[in-house]
Amino acid sequence: MASRTTARPLQSILRRARPSCECASVQSTRRQCIRQISATTTKPGAKWETEPDERPRWSYTPEEMKAPYPWKPKDPERQFECNSDPKRLDKFYNNFLGPGGDQVLTDEVKWLAITHKSFDQGRRGFNDRLAFFGRRILNLQTNIALTRSGMATKMQSRPAPNDNREPFTHPKLEGLANLSDMPLGKVLTKERLATLATAAGMREIMRWQPRNPDRLATSGVDVVLNTGIYAIIGAIALQKGGAYANDVVREKILKPLGIS
Repeated sequence: MASRTTARPLQSILRRARPSCECASVQSTRRQCIRQISATTTKPGAKWETEPDERPRWSYTPEEMKAPYPWKPKDPERQFECNSDPKRLDKFYNNFLGPGGDQVLTDEVKWLAITHKSFDQGRRGFNDRLAFFGRRILNLQTNIALTRSGMATKMQSRPAPNDNREPFTHPKLEGLANLSDMPLGKVLTKERLATLATAAGMREIMRWQPRNPDRLATSGVDVVLNTGIYAIIGAIALQKGGAYANDVVREKILKPLGIS
């Protein structure tokens, strides 16, 4: 009787243990399969991973950033062709920065500095951050030049005093008359900067998408040209240093505008 009672619990324990062994074997096989799948390096349709594209970043829109269908139908009447010729771009930089100006910046940055956020929906990068930095440099150098030259004071029509009093003079107060409360925007206007950019040929190479290609003025072409000027200054400061950018601002922007 004792042997029968002891045999039954052993049989029940073995029966319960068999499924666990089978589950363990199944789990091990699954792990092996998962490891084999995850260890594979070749993927169908992933040719770009093993063979990277040799095209420069400015010349195309990445496939991953394209929608499966256009979100807005294209209007043939509003198509605006932008420059894609590097030679025309280098010609502009030589006109704007002087001989050798096409070698100041790298190819990628040269295109980025003249690319507005309206071009290709901003998928190839745009120049807002460079322009933010470059505008601060241009404003600073303009203020310094105005303080030294007194141009802002000359532009203000203040009546001269009619009394015969002689003002107090001192060598340390010689530059005091150059200080003015005249806003910087009246001296460095967007129209003057846009004229300078147009003379250098920026209109022909600026990458942007106007709202109305037949009316560039109402589409904000002056603002776009100003942004390009600021962005070029910011890019030069980041790649060549602040001293180099200050010289460019004084010689290539302020001096042609008559601010020196």
